Amino acid sequence: MGLVLGRGQGPGPARGSPWGGGRARGAFRTGGAGSRGAAVPAGQWRRDWLAHRCGRGWAGGGPSRAGAGRGGAGGGTGWALEAGGPAQSPLPSQRLPVPDSVLHMFLDTEEEPVDDPEKHGGRVRTFPHERGNWATHVYVPYETREEFLDLLDVLLPHAQTYVPRLVQMEAFHLSLSQSVVLRHHWILPFVQALKDRMASFQRFFFTANRVKIYTNQEKTRTFIGLEVTSGHNQFLDLVSEVDRVMEEFDLTTFYQAPSFHISLAWCVDDAHLQLEGQCLQELQNIVDEFEDSEMVLRAHAEQVRCKSGNKFFSMPLM
Repeated sequence: MGLVLGRGQGPGPARGSPWGGGRARGAFRTGGAGSRGAAVPAGQWRRDWLAHRCGRGWAGGGPSRAGAGRGGAGGGTGWALEAGGPAQSPLPSQRLPVPDSVLHMFLDTEEEPVDDPEKHGGRVRTFPHERGNWATHVYVPYETREEFLDLLDVLLPHAQTYVPRLVQMEAFHLSLSQSVVLRHHWILPFVQALKDRMASFQRFFFTANRVKIYTNQEKTRTFIGLEVTSGHNQFLDLVSEVDRVMEEFDLTTFYQAPSFHISLAWCVDDAHLQLEGQCLQELQNIVDEFEDSEMVLRAHAEQVRCKSGNKFFSMPLM
């Protein structure tokens, strides 16, 4: 059956409906072409229309929202709308506010770390800290003996008469590389490449008994060291292999004319002028006159070590 409008009615639902307006005030007529048909309450038409749009039939029987005398009574569900009245829409969803404790709980993890020299004895980074970057250094560790520490107990107090802020090194080594930066995912491949290069190297003896003053490239630290006087060529061979690994990873190689040495003490800033000259000569005399200094300062290179961040990797020599 088709939908037939009554006389004077426009197309669509009753006036006041949210779906458009004809002139009918509450009823439609149904029937065949040219027939006046039977009156259909407006509420029933809307329920049928909504059921068609939603693809389901109406569950029966609930009270209609239609007001008395406004046209269109009728059962149906809570979706039934008042004939000629405003559309009823569900309440908008509301978001609950996020507590401040949640909003601020991750702020510390997003802040960039601040370099505080006071926490590192006044030392200043040679390159800025970046998350995921690991400071890396390759060296030969120096295992101290009691006689070596006895010599240091004489040398350091004498040097401190010239530069009181000098402090003893916490550990001793001979560098084979500059400090470079590795991304975290490069560390294991880098160490494996070093191990491959070091696998054929023999252990060797060396002597470090010449006092020398050093500064870093930025002139922010000064060191008193003992320079290698025998075994220099073996250290050059080691550096040559380490440099090849550095080049594979596009990193900075070692110095062109390296002075291999064991750093004994250090201080902040450039203090080489205070330590050169008379102080240096007096320190050298202490070393030369120390009992059995030649044997005390003779050592055995048994391994190469790589420090990356807080991780250590050892590569024993044959």
